[in-house]
Amino acid sequence: MSHNYGLILAGGRGTRFWPRSRRSHAKQVLKFFGERSLIQQTVDRLRPVLPPERIWILTNDHLRAEIVKQLPEVPKRQILAEPAQRNTAPAIGLAAHILQSEDKDAVMGVFPADHVIGRPREYIKLLRPAFQAAKQGKIVVLGIQPRWAETGYGYIEFPLVPEKGLTPVTSFREKPDADTAQKFFAAGNFYWNAGMFFWKTSVLLDALRHHLPKTATLIAGLPEFSNRRFAARLKEVFPLCENISIDYAVLEKAQNVVGIRAGDIGWNDVGSWDAVYELHKRDAHKNAVRGDALLKDSSGSYVDSGHHKLIALLGVHDLIVVDTPDALLIADRRRAQQVGDLVKLLEKQKRDDLL
Repeated sequence: MSHNYGLILAGGRGTRFWPRSRRSHAKQVLKFFGERSLIQQTVDRLRPVLPPERIWILTNDHLRAEIVKQLPEVPKRQILAEPAQRNTAPAIGLAAHILQSEDKDAVMGVFPADHVIGRPREYIKLLRPAFQAAKQGKIVVLGIQPRWAETGYGYIEFPLVPEKGLTPVTSFREKPDADTAQKFFAAGNFYWNAGMFFWKTSVLLDALRHHLPKTATLIAGLPEFSNRRFAARLKEVFPLCENISIDYAVLEKAQNVVGIRAGDIGWNDVGSWDAVYELHKRDAHKNAVRGDALLKDSSGSYVDSGHHKLIALLGVHDLIVVDTPDALLIADRRRAQQVGDLVKLLEKQKRDDLL
């Protein structure tokens, strides 16, 4: 286990959680459930297999200070800000290069910073065989058993006949339309791609050299992490890497990919305010409230007052209401996925004070 490491990807902006999610205080460092933020909860649930000293985090310049503050147990040198956003393939390649320079036998698990897993004990049972298979040279992906026909996730196709333990992956499928998603759900051998992967750093770097040679060459040209020139060279090199996900760059092309079919581990990617609503306790009228609210003849709404003031709803239904000191969001809950469009409008209006 001493050669196992965790990479937590925490570079996103979480624009669908505006107005609470901002550049310097994005989704992954917010507290939606309890007193621990999403990234703190991620580190907490990994502790049985990965102590904080073997956790590495990739984020951005806006968020790094807050993450360092929230996770004092993770060595500060292991919380890195990417010089530019270049999607998951360059980010994971960079982390693999760093770990390889620190430990030539490193095995790396990749974990999103902002997901919720309601059954962490069942989840941990999946990680140990995943790391073991990765140690043996396999690329391992974690598939989540679908609970409905979702169009917002990519899918992992497994063989029709279930096999015990790890299973060869038949294919990766992009986000489907509604009819295709329904077929996937009915078939029973298509699982949600949760963005959790495991591999030896040497295996991942070899795969990048084969499938993404330009980016692999740029990353390979970086000095070792302990070299004093590393940070300066990274700022020069990383923006030149291709902007591509690890799924497109490696997983869909590699031959040695196996998967674990996860049952119900209570996984949720918390992709919108509507997802937060669904995960919260609701009253008899299906309202979920955080903070101070008064509701009369209203139902199906999520209210987050931010403890700034009382929010009162009268005769309205299925709303998202989120109050912050400088902005108030009121949205149809069915359009929660489109909140990010408001952030794009703010960017066009150059309202940096609200971003």
